[in-house]
Amino acid sequence: MSIGYSDNKIEILKLVDIEKNYGSVQALKNINCEIYKNEIVGLVGDNGAGKTTLIKIIAGNISPSAGKLFLNGKEITFRSPMEAKKYGIETVYQDLSLCENLDSAANLFIGREIYKKFLGINILQKREMEKRALQIMSKIGINVPSMKEKVEYLSGGQRQSVALGRFVEWGENLILLDEPTAALGVQETKKVLDLVLKVRKEKLVSMILISHNLQQIFEIVDRIIVLRHGEIAGIKIKNETNPDEIVSLITGADLINKPVVGL
Repeated sequence: MSIGYSDNKIEILKLVDIEKNYGSVQALKNINCEIYKNEIVGLVGDNGAGKTTLIKIIAGNISPSAGKLFLNGKEITFRSPMEAKKYGIETVYQDLSLCENLDSAANLFIGREIYKKFLGINILQKREMEKRALQIMSKIGINVPSMKEKVEYLSGGQRQSVALGRFVEWGENLILLDEPTAALGVQETKKVLDLVLKVRKEKLVSMILISHNLQQIFEIVDRIIVLRHGEIAGIKIKNETNPDEIVSLITGADLINKPVVGL
């Protein structure tokens, strides 16, 4: 059963009976939930619980073995990440998915390069991309030394900034964040979390955040979806739960401590 936390919420994404099989291995089973407009949902679970698999299905990287996805009330099928991007779904993975041999501007505009026709030939507009990239980064208060510098020479925080710039500019419906602060220090982590809250406030966009850090989860999310062994173990409103209960759902301790009926 899917669980919402307000009758007044506008549904952005709905997952119905989503399953994913890899041969005889069932990575996801009977996933039913909704994501509402302008909310941040924490997606938590132990390693192998199915979090990244679910994110990849929503992002169009992989197809579900069964089930349906609805975006703004309409059933959708993504055959690639680019199709998901066209629907305003942006993803930032833990590995950032950056091309290190390209500069910051080129990485920011991957799949959205700006061209101008000259004598029937598409000419890449690098200066225009650099100009717009600087505008995007300055808009969110992020400083990168130069849009022309290759990503391989940037710090971890600067690389993350480039990846985050994509979702700030083009994430119109839903932003998927897979461990966005995993490789960052304390100060850089705070900047990322502040940016997430700022973007949600200014763009009224929905987000799904995967994180093993429950402190971060409880700091910025509205609801928490717990996955265990590929299934939803619980959906909790943040203000009505606590870290101990979430840990119990993640580990299955809630089942171990339940009395057996009839004994």
